[in-house]
Amino acid sequence: MGIFKRIKDSLVGQSTKQSEKYVAGLDKSRSSFSSKINELAARYRELDEDYFEELENILIMSDVGVSMVMTIVDEIKKEVRLQGIVDPKEINDIIVDKMFVIYANESYMTTKINEAKEGLTVILMVGVNGAGKTTTIAKLSNKLKQEGKSVMVAAGDTFRAGAIDQLATWASRLDIPCVKGKEGGDPSAVVFDAIEQAMASEVDVLICDTAGRLQNKVNLMNELEKMNRIIQRTIPEGPHETLLVIDATTGQNGVSQAKEFSKITDVTGLVLTKMDGTAKGGIVLSIKDELNIPVKFIGLGESLDDLEEFDLEQYIYGLCQNLMGE
Repeated sequence: MGIFKRIKDSLVGQSTKQSEKYVAGLDKSRSSFSSKINELAARYRELDEDYFEELENILIMSDVGVSMVMTIVDEIKKEVRLQGIVDPKEINDIIVDKMFVIYANESYMTTKINEAKEGLTVILMVGVNGAGKTTTIAKLSNKLKQEGKSVMVAAGDTFRAGAIDQLATWASRLDIPCVKGKEGGDPSAVVFDAIEQAMASEVDVLICDTAGRLQNKVNLMNELEKMNRIIQRTIPEGPHETLLVIDATTGQNGVSQAKEFSKITDVTGLVLTKMDGTAKGGIVLSIKDELNIPVKFIGLGESLDDLEEFDLEQYIYGLCQNLMGE
């Protein structure tokens, strides 16, 4: 049984809320990706080099990433030769299978938040301004609250105008405490105060916002290093999680940001926001190929509960559903 059929059989009939969100959230990407591949199959009578060249272009234009595209297409060619397939209409399930297998192969895949064995768990949120960091903090806080955890947030982005107020507004809506400092003040001092307050209040999780000025990498690196030192003075194993927030609509620019941030700090997981707003959903595959850092969460809409744990099967199904004539 092909991987896509196995995924489809395991997901169809469940009609879970998560499945529906993935299908709806990846609608733009699926429409673009599937229609181009189906059109390609309709234009060719046989699988020749011209077909595969066009397939490469479609995958690259979907932000899969050049290196991974070459790997996927090479694997497809091998399978086509092995099975003796000549009709382009019979290749779709192989395309889907290879995308799944190559992502899963030798990947470190986990959506589990690294939590403290006991006491306070500290999560640092990093990412460039505009990626949706503050909104993601609110969505993650909401998710953790629904799981029964107590949450506090720290407004550590003291440089972007309005960032402190924006986070404080979200915290008020969610009825969780927000530790603030002065605009333009020392972000590490905010984090220090937040740790003290979180420990005194026996809070389960502290989520810290950070500045996102990637154009000034030296300052940003110094700030993040200082934050890490401040955290580790009180909690030696902290921060337990450093989540990098990337706007999926920025495509390969987002992949470049991920590379730069991973040089500056120890990124433990990725959050891809605004997946519902892009027709280039292949960025998930590209990031895996370039960095092999696990995508832990994916933003599939604007509501507070639209932050989903990343699920490879749901993602592949949501992206490729129309390739299987559904």
